[in-house]
Amino acid sequence: MSNLFYQSRQPRPFLDRGEGIYLYDVDGKRYIDGSSGAMVSNIGHSNPRVLAAMQAQMARATFGYRLHFRTEPSEALATKTASLMPEGLDRVFFVSGGSEAVESAIKLARQYALTQGQGSRWKVISRFPSYHGCTLGALALTGYDPLARPFDPMMRDMPKIAAPTTYLDRDNLTEAERGLKYAELLRDEILAQGPDSVLAFIMEPVGGASTGALVAPDSYYGRIREICDEFGILLIYDEVMTGAGRTGKFLAAEHWGITPDIVALSKGFAAGYAPLGAMVARGDIVEAVLDAGGFLHGFTYAGNPLACAAGLAVIDEIERAGLVENAARMGAVLKARLEGLMVRYPFIGDVRGLGLLLAFEMVSDRETMEPLPPSLNAHSRLVDLAYERGLIIYSRRTRGGITGDHFMIAPPLIITEAQIDEMMALLTDALDAFALEAGLAVAA
Repeated sequence: MSNLFYQSRQPRPFLDRGEGIYLYDVDGKRYIDGSSGAMVSNIGHSNPRVLAAMQAQMARATFGYRLHFRTEPSEALATKTASLMPEGLDRVFFVSGGSEAVESAIKLARQYALTQGQGSRWKVISRFPSYHGCTLGALALTGYDPLARPFDPMMRDMPKIAAPTTYLDRDNLTEAERGLKYAELLRDEILAQGPDSVLAFIMEPVGGASTGALVAPDSYYGRIREICDEFGILLIYDEVMTGAGRTGKFLAAEHWGITPDIVALSKGFAAGYAPLGAMVARGDIVEAVLDAGGFLHGFTYAGNPLACAAGLAVIDEIERAGLVENAARMGAVLKARLEGLMVRYPFIGDVRGLGLLLAFEMVSDRETMEPLPPSLNAHSRLVDLAYERGLIIYSRRTRGGITGDHFMIAPPLIITEAQIDEMMALLTDALDAFALEAGLAVAA
């Protein structure tokens, strides 16, 4: 028995150490971190340069409350972060994680609306499925029923539009036309809610765990920006999972040349070396809020000097080792290898993603994209089979958390082609075992 508890009783061994893309338990078994934890460990484990930077800061100070002191690491990291953002996004607010970053974004948006005499604006439209965090404010934006519905009486649910799951569509439209079709759902919802009541639209530029690395058609992104501008609505990009180089750009927004009004960052931003996230916003938004009396929001560990020293060292390592570029190169290799699995496994219906944020989805029928029977419990069973073989992958239910099975394949950005081969051998072995167990056909 343990006094510690988390989501479930699932037993796991004790972790001993991490080295690069590998983790070792106390019995010496080695695991490939094929999902970077929860898409966090972008630069791999136990990077000596990051550890040295943290040790140097620990020798100076591990905490300095932001109302009492400025700190060099937080100022330097804010400057560095702003330099990596699209033009105009130059004000940084530090937090400890992704849920806090999203909470900060929607609270800043609301306070900005009040400074503009737009107190009627409070609704934040999001997508279904989606995931934006587990605090009640972020959960109200999340479109994932198993996580959100139990708490309905405790929060104010926000309007949702369908995520651009064009891979499920069976129509005569081109991908560009489908992208526009899904984007227009935002305009329709704004009109249905009343434009004067809508504050912001929040989206993951590449889907996270709730949609399995979903990428919309290119036409979608620019049209969403146009619609937000038409109605004076703030566009918030949740880059908690996609930021810090994961998709082959520092921000996924760069793939489409989009400048959001506010960005939420975490996960790979400090790569698991310390709890850290950030909200980055347009300067005029922040100045208006500060002029009106200040940002009515905050967290004890915001701008913690040790966390910021870690984050600055992580970004330095991303740049020094060319990890954004490596994510693009190795992402193309890994995606091709995952697509190759579709020849052997007819029950793999789709492979998607960008850079090293990739996923594949299992189905009963590729033509209809009908999910596998829920009784197979594929989304957890394959994870366990892979884990037994020394490969860690991440899964969720694809269709709103109720049915469907997808698996995130998102190794650290330091991965090499030889290590991809090693990872794919373990994944193939696990898929063979799952197919045999579930009675699913495998091509010769």
